[in-house]
Amino acid sequence: RGAAPATAAEEPLRGLRRAMARNMTLAHEEVAAVTIMDDADVSNWPPGTAVLARLVRALLAACRAEPGLNAWYDAKSAARRVLEEVHVGIAVDTPEGLLVPVLKNAQKIDEVELSGLLKNLVEKARERSLPPELLRGSTITISNYGPIAGRYATPMVVPPAIAIFGAGRLALRPWVMADGSVAARRILPLSLTFDHRAATGGEAGRFLNALVADLTA
Repeated sequence: RGAAPATAAEEPLRGLRRAMARNMTLAHEEVAAVTIMDDADVSNWPPGTAVLARLVRALLAACRAEPGLNAWYDAKSAARRVLEEVHVGIAVDTPEGLLVPVLKNAQKIDEVELSGLLKNLVEKARERSLPPELLRGSTITISNYGPIAGRYATPMVVPPAIAIFGAGRLALRPWVMADGSVAARRILPLSLTFDHRAATGGEAGRFLNALVADLTA
């Protein structure tokens, strides 16, 4: 290990960054993580579509189609608990570090209200004004990193949850149509990381297929 440059001051991690380091260490050491990827042609989305709300809608459809990924896993007892309630963690980038507010009981929220509730949740997360109960208890997580950078990723699952769904940069890309022609289409790259201790590849594949089907509907 080489010596640090004389001008580089060591900065102990505090607050959100310290919590992030602790959670990512746990995720790396404990979870048997596997990531699968796909693309969704979202050219039929109307102008002004609220992307995050649309992602949550697709996530809920996938949870109905393949409930096994909306679950918690207890490593000590080697037991998976599939949950009826869908508490969606929303990864939010802040100057202080990563924060994951939780949209509680998303399966009960009317689609018309969804966009406004998500916007309010993200704004309050960035203002650090959320109550503690909205910062814990997620059953599955979304990371919409595309507006910043990147197509695909290997997002990390934080126990006890067993899955995280990532959406990359939405962009015009060449796409082979059903008739064999090639057209410029709006393509959304998708990444799904799951804990292979608690879910099979088949479950994850069916979940991702349901995500794509809803996003392209």
